[in-house]
Amino acid sequence: MINLFRILFIVFSGGISALYYSSVSVVAMIIAGVAAAVVSFLLVILIEYMSHTFSPRIFLAAVTGLVVGLVLGQLLGLAYEAVARAAGAGDGGVVRLVLSHITGFAVMMFFVINHEDIALLDKIIQSKESQEMEAIPYKILDTSVIIDGRIADICDTGFLEGILVIPNFVLNELQMIADSADSIKRNRGRRGLDILNKMQKDQSIMVKISDMDFPDINEVDAKLVKLAKVMNAKVITNDFNLNKVAEFHGVKVLNINQLSNSLKPVVLPGEEMSVLLLKEGKDLNQAIGYLDDGTMVVVENGRRRLNEEVDVIVTSVLQTTAGRMIFTRLKEE
Repeated sequence: MINLFRILFIVFSGGISALYYSSVSVVAMIIAGVAAAVVSFLLVILIEYMSHTFSPRIFLAAVTGLVVGLVLGQLLGLAYEAVARAAGAGDGGVVRLVLSHITGFAVMMFFVINHEDIALLDKIIQSKESQEMEAIPYKILDTSVIIDGRIADICDTGFLEGILVIPNFVLNELQMIADSADSIKRNRGRRGLDILNKMQKDQSIMVKISDMDFPDINEVDAKLVKLAKVMNAKVITNDFNLNKVAEFHGVKVLNINQLSNSLKPVVLPGEEMSVLLLKEGKDLNQAIGYLDDGTMVVVENGRRRLNEEVDVIVTSVLQTTAGRMIFTRLKEE
């Protein structure tokens, strides 16, 4: 589609120029048409090059600095004019004009050079983006939750609303993992890329790739928190450390592990269940089994019944950040 617009623009420019000179001669019409087409082609290249290499933030800094500089220059010019008249040196019109232009250029360059440190630009950008994003709930995915894969199944259920945002720096990290020399990391990275491809092809899931980056920040987690602040978005993760850091900065977090734990059935002391004992526990005579949802079940005095399915009675339940642990004893005791 973009290539079609390029061709139409070049053809239209050449055709208009050719028609304009058609009354002169055929040669002039051909030359004018070809010249206009060539100029249009070069203009398209120049515009596309500038749009890919010129940061919108720098452009905003240049415009803001120019406006501030011209206003400041006019004020300085008026002050100089008043002083010049008081000293009987004329109105100082030329000096006032030069002073205005130099001040405008100097302030503009100051804004461009220090665009990352000027808080005024952050306020302008955030106010504009916040107005656009207030009505759209954005949720940013981190690398761990993409590799985990459960996010795709959650999206299929329809419980998540809004647009899922995948930053480019997360994609870059995922690509590095997929290209790792370690086979385990490589498989995890490729699994994450497969999950993303699956989600993009699903018409019911809205996925957006964000080009926003923060070159002054090195860590991906810190970039995620910064991006969430700028977009007024929530972060979806299963990384415990990122969860705590984001909450410290006032960013809302949706933790997949917490969601998974909250959906596990409630077990109360005194209830009975059956569990297959798979391995020995840490303490003496303990054995370990697992429920269908992955919950660990610790059975006291169950070591002698390894590889057997036994009936147990729940004695206590321990909820940790890593998950839920159920402590039990053999029913026969």
